[in-house]
Amino acid sequence: MKTLSKGKMWCYAIGQLGWSIISGLIGSWLVYFYQPNQEAINDGMKTLIPQGRVVLGILTFIGLVTAIGRVFDAVTDPLVGNWSDNCKHKLGRRIPFMRWSAIPLGLVFLLVFCAPLPKVSAINTVWLFVTVLAYYFLITCYCTPYTSLLAELPHNQEEKLKLSMCISLTFIVGTCIGYTAPMIWGALMNSFGLERIPAMRITFGFLSLLATIFMLVPAFGINEKDYCDASPSSSNMLSSLTKTFKNKDFRIFVGQDIIYFFGLAMFQTGLPFFVTSLLQLPESMTTIMFGGLTLLSLLFYPFVTKMAAKWGKKKLLIAAFIGFVLTFGFTAICGQSITFIPVKVQAILIVILGSFPQAIFGIIPQTIVADIALEDEVITGESRSGMFYAARTFAMKLGQSLAMLLFTSLATIGAAKSAGMLGEEAAGSPLGYRIVALVAAVCCIIGGLIMGFFNEKKVMQTIASVEDSSKDKE
Repeated sequence: MKTLSKGKMWCYAIGQLGWSIISGLIGSWLVYFYQPNQEAINDGMKTLIPQGRVVLGILTFIGLVTAIGRVFDAVTDPLVGNWSDNCKHKLGRRIPFMRWSAIPLGLVFLLVFCAPLPKVSAINTVWLFVTVLAYYFLITCYCTPYTSLLAELPHNQEEKLKLSMCISLTFIVGTCIGYTAPMIWGALMNSFGLERIPAMRITFGFLSLLATIFMLVPAFGINEKDYCDASPSSSNMLSSLTKTFKNKDFRIFVGQDIIYFFGLAMFQTGLPFFVTSLLQLPESMTTIMFGGLTLLSLLFYPFVTKMAAKWGKKKLLIAAFIGFVLTFGFTAICGQSITFIPVKVQAILIVILGSFPQAIFGIIPQTIVADIALEDEVITGESRSGMFYAARTFAMKLGQSLAMLLFTSLATIGAAKSAGMLGEEAAGSPLGYRIVALVAAVCCIIGGLIMGFFNEKKVMQTIASVEDSSKDKE
């Protein structure tokens, strides 16, 4: 098997740059597009689906649609993971899925934002529901095989950490590119006189094309069989999933992952609202804040890999949870509640507090999954990294599904009173957004406590015994 060169590492990482642009746009702007707050409506946004808590008096349509989409996405993860593990294609187990799903994913992503009628309509709601399901299925078909390669391309811990750092960097950059969207559609509106929604759709179309090109790079630039010699698994989906969750340390890791991604999705979805409603800053400040968060977190990357080698991944992850508790907790009280700190300084503090934990979570979790998958392969003799990553993604998206469901409901607390309106135009309030940030902080406390039960020492000892045996043979 070939050693993974730096060039191939970056070739692989560019794929993450592609899908993270799309994922970042969905995570940041889907709710904003279909459940705009009053500031956005005043700036030209239109409501396209029924607003407010209209489902059983508790849930919003956008919350229900996105939550169902996430659940569907989570359910298909093990299915696609098992298909990939069992694949006997001449190109390998992962690359074929990445090749055929990239272009359809880019197209369907754009269609999510292209509801056919320019007014509130049941047709738009159905359109949103169908395209969201298609989007989540296609991103699973690309991402599950893609992330499985993280456990298969590198051949030692050093390569694994370097590769993880590369894809973490491209993930952050891709998500950051997603946050430039307001600047792009703002320029289109100012320069060409476009209305907000057409300008947003053109922006999403351009970024989707860019993302698709990036996703195709590793699909055609990496020969999987040069680096992976694992035989296709023979287990069916249910059997493979059962074997995966029998791993105690994986169950613990997945438990904290559900809680973490629940809190993170709440915060990420709420960021545009925190900026405009709590800090009372322009929409474009979202891009500046995320850009600053990205640049600062990148400065920590070299230190994260060194600290992981010295102190272990478990301790770093718990430290990151503490950092996010401080970040989300401060956000919950920011704005008019802290009159002695200027709002722009508050925005800077949020960026500073969140940068170090973001760097840790950008690198460490995927390497822990790779370690657990390798340990399991050593013990069972069966390579099922695809199912491990699929099961992890299943749990991750379960947390995100719950977050999308609850965010849109929590955000509406006090909305009608705050906006001075009733009915479908009431979308969110400062009180609701503060509750969202507080819930995200509490989730991180719980996630850190769960991670404390992870037995990193046992996992690494099992891997080390195999690596030592390989060296002795050489």
